[in-house]
Amino acid sequence: MSLPQPVPPSWKDLGKSSNDLLGKDYHFHGASLEVKTQTPSNVAFKVQGTRDSKTDAISGDIEGKWTDKVHGLTLTQTWTTANILRNQIELDNLIAKGLKFDLSTSLSPDKGTKTALLNTVYKQSGLHTRATLDVFKGPTFTADTVLGRDGFLVGAEAAYNVTGGNITRYAAAVGYNAPEYAVTVHGLNNFNTFSASYYHRVSRDVEAGAKAVYDTKSTHGGVALEVGTKTYLDSSAFVKAKINNHGVIALGYTQSLRPGVKASFGLALDTQKLNDPSPAGPSHKVGVQFVFDS
Repeated sequence: MSLPQPVPPSWKDLGKSSNDLLGKDYHFHGASLEVKTQTPSNVAFKVQGTRDSKTDAISGDIEGKWTDKVHGLTLTQTWTTANILRNQIELDNLIAKGLKFDLSTSLSPDKGTKTALLNTVYKQSGLHTRATLDVFKGPTFTADTVLGRDGFLVGAEAAYNVTGGNITRYAAAVGYNAPEYAVTVHGLNNFNTFSASYYHRVSRDVEAGAKAVYDTKSTHGGVALEVGTKTYLDSSAFVKAKINNHGVIALGYTQSLRPGVKASFGLALDTQKLNDPSPAGPSHKVGVQFVFDS
């Protein structure tokens, strides 16, 4: 008798452990601040702002979210400094177990542009499938499915232009997830781009990972490679480091100052320009982020 299979990750989360290890907690693009609060009536607020170190431009948004956990209903509204209004309505497990509906819209009054995405997610043991209809772009219908059994994963994605009557994008992936490690191989952009990634929890305090990307249409050729690691110093702090084949080293340090208060610092160094007195373009970057979560 076979054991019940867990719900596999969604298509966008295939290789997530490696992507998070190499992509998150490196705050070297400027200074950012994020404040989160929660009310007793299940209303959450989030305000975040970022100052770009290259352009000195400041951007931000304010978000309000109301959740009704009993009926699986979530309403989210966001207003950005670019004067873009976003709304999202989510219905989870209301009609059937494992079925979720999601309507996301955005409106830019200044430019008169608008978007509307209707999403459907269904997940059960060994199956995770999604479907998205982009109402104003095409319209375009996108579907993806991931099947999983005993740690083995296989997934595919395709986008169909309803007006043109043609498939505009397709991709596929295979992988294997174990408690200590994960391996994923993608064929993206109509099989013009291929990537392979791995993640390994070496010990309780140390994680490692790498990702290689090959673009068949790239004019530079070769394979882009990135390797990184994460080490927990104690229960409230960790440090991350990564390097790519272009010689750029990135460092990140995150410290929990107290419950609900977190500070993160990031640094990026281009080792090929360390001795260049007048490098072309920004060669080194530094940044900081503070998060307050009540």
